[in-house]
Amino acid sequence: MHIKTSDQPELKLGIGDYTCNWGVHICGLYETEKERDEIILGFLGEGDISGDLQLYCPVEQTADEFKEKYYSRFPQCNCHVDMPEHFSVLDAKELYYPDGVFSPLEMDKGLNNFFEESQKDGQKNVRATAEMVWALEAIPGVEHLMVYESRLNYFIPGKPWISICMYNVNKFSGATIVNVLKTHPYAISGGVITQNPYYVNPDKWLAENAPQFLNV
Repeated sequence: MHIKTSDQPELKLGIGDYTCNWGVHICGLYETEKERDEIILGFLGEGDISGDLQLYCPVEQTADEFKEKYYSRFPQCNCHVDMPEHFSVLDAKELYYPDGVFSPLEMDKGLNNFFEESQKDGQKNVRATAEMVWALEAIPGVEHLMVYESRLNYFIPGKPWISICMYNVNKFSGATIVNVLKTHPYAISGGVITQNPYYVNPDKWLAENAPQFLNV
């Protein structure tokens, strides 16, 4: 089933029989480890087979636990997780708060640098996914997480990039999940991908919730 998410080329999501288009920001909502792994393994495995670059941040599982599951499911991709031309596997601190403080504006810069590096030898499609439970820790600046999520809707469109932000609904509050839905134009829940009716354009969301991060 195809979900038209932009005017860019199509890709196989690796989740069920879904296809969509590059340049999209999706939230993945899950309750169990099995649900989480079905999304992450399918998404990254399909990208690996297709020759995309994978950016992955494991939190609820270790990198080694992920590798064991990944190579069991995709034996033809043996060792790819350890090869930088195929994968960048970063822990939460490396990706989100390397200096000990989470900053949406620094995230903008970091992701843009990552993207520019990925394109130096020609266009490379990028698949990014992260387990967002790191944000439940008392990290300075983490109160701006949804600012970052909203601003991703400026960064991603028009690029050969797709992000799936993974939220465990058993660990995050209902109020947080509401804001997750407001900052992601598409959602995965129960293995079904839909256009999200609760999504709010970043201009509007930031103006109403964090005007200091609008137009910066």
